[in-house]
Formats: sequence, C-alpha cells, structure tokens
Amino acid sequence: MELSFLEPLYTAIATVIAWIHAAYSVIIPPDNGLNWALTIITLTVLMRLLIFPLFLKQMRSSKKMQELAPKVQELRKRYKNDKQRMNQEVMKVYQEGGANPLGGCLPVVAQFPIFISMFTVLRAIASDKAAHGMTQQLVDSARAAHIFGAPIPATFFSSASEIQALGADPIITKIVLGVFVAISSTTTFLTVRQSVTRSMAQMPDNPMAQQQKILMYISPLFAVFSLNFALGLILYWVTTNLWTLGQQHWFYSRHPMPVIDAKGNVVEPEPKPGLLSKLLPGKAAKEPEDAPEPEPEQKIIRQQPTRQPRSKRTGSKKP
Repeated sequence: MELSFLEPLYTAIATVIAWIHAAYSVIIPPDNGLNWALTIITLTVLMRLLIFPLFLKQMRSSKKMQELAPKVQELRKRYKNDKQRMNQEVMKVYQEGGANPLGGCLPVVAQFPIFISMFTVLRAIASDKAAHGMTQQLVDSARAAHIFGAPIPATFFSSASEIQALGADPIITKIVLGVFVAISSTTTFLTVRQSVTRSMAQMPDNPMAQQQKILMYISPLFAVFSLNFALGLILYWVTTNLWTLGQQHWFYSRHPMPVIDAKGNVVEPEPKPGLLSKLLPGKAAKEPEDAPEPEPEQKIIRQQPTRQPRSKRTGSKKP
C-alpha cells in the first residue's frame, strides 16, 4: 500500500532516477541492463552521501557512550536490584554527557523513506504504470533492461508468464534473483556482525549483548522477505550494505576507541601498523614500535698525567 504523504518523495526519487539514467544513456544504450544497474548503484551512493553526516553523528554518540561506560557500569552494579532507578540514573548520565543511545538508529530511519520510495517506483515499473512523474518511455526502458538475464522489475515469486512478458527466461531469472538474495543475506550479516563485534569489544558486560548476538544471527533471515522484492531493489540493498561495511571499517580503523574490561578499567588499544609498513615491510623498522632501543651511552674516561711530588723549598721536582 502506497503512503500518499510520501508522494513528493516518490516523485523526487523517480526524477533523480530519470536524470541519472539519461546521463548514462549518453554512453550506454538506454535499455541496457548495465545502464540501469549503474543508475541504481549511483542513486544508492548519492543517498548514502546525503546521510553521511548522520553516520558521523552516530559514531560520535557511540564514542561518548563509550567514555561514559565506566559510570554506567557502576550505576548498574549499584542499582542492580532496582531496574527503574537504574534506567533513570543511566539516562541522566547520558543526558549530562551529551550521548544519545538512539543515535545509532538515525541512518536506518533516514534510509527507510528512501527504501519505501524505491520499492514504490519499481513496483510501478513492474505494473507498467507511468506514475510518480515517470514517462512511459522510462518505464518501457526499465522493463526491457535485464541484469544477467533477469528483468529489473521481476521478483522471485513472479509467475512464469509475467517473466516471459518481460522478455526473460523464468528459470534463469529465479536463479539470478536467488543469487542476489543470498548476497543480500550475507552482506546484511556482515554489516550487523561488524557493528555488534565492535560494541561487545567496548562493553563486555553490556546487558544487551545477548540480544545483539541473537540479532546478528537472525539478520540473514530477513533476506527471505526480499524474495518478494524487485531485482532493482535487491541491488539497492546490496549496494547500501557494501557501502556500510566500507564506511564502518574506514571509521573504526581511524578512530580506535578504548576498551572497557570486565572490571571497568579502560584499556587503550594498541595502535595498528601504518599503511606504509604493510606495503613496504622493510620500512617497518622506522615506525616507533619497531625502532631499536638506543644503546646506553658509554662514559669516556680521560687519562690525566701523573703529578710529580715537588720540593717544599725550591718547588723543583724530586728526583
């Protein structure tokens, strides 16, 4: 069911798709699957760049929460028998420290309307409807485009007659869609695993650790729901998962955070070797951790000439 209040966003997404597709059509035929694949990937990258500030805000909030972790652990021990008081005190610490526990939800919330818009636009293409500001020429071009032999608007549960109407082989289409769904499931698991592993390393006694583990292993099952999504939408999801993996790895490698052990002590992580030492092993000796210890400075002893005893009367040297 379409959400009418999101109609301006549907039109905006359809317009951006038309612009990107027209740009690629200068060098790639409009009905070519590569054209439409690049169009969807480019749209995904543009959307992720648009919400990149939210990602940075999420990471900063996570860092503040890590800095407040020792205080939070102390409150949990103090009020372990009073859950309501504990939650109140923990939220008070977060508010005073400027941390937002819900900061991690910002990128997901921002992506949801875009995902719904992509779903609506692709469903209109599959229904052969020139809706949301799209021209019939653009719809026909998308319906004629195939990626590895599978039509852009086809789903795994599309009937053989529907797939044949799009000019594709039903068996090949279902195989391609099955592979893309498997890739979507794998990238979803890796994305959640990367985040959960980081969180558990920072807070070993986090009471939500067990729930996070369960979510990590359940997340691939959500790919089952994508069997009812169009191929273009699955491609969008795979692209955004790969972007998230690379983005998180980039941030984590450049912003290592202290680890809190089981006793609440802050353990500073060891610095990772630089890129130069990985590419040029011979240069590793120049890095601080591999530098040889300086040898102790040897004390130089100068030999002084032996003084000869002098005569008390004449001052001349005694024989």
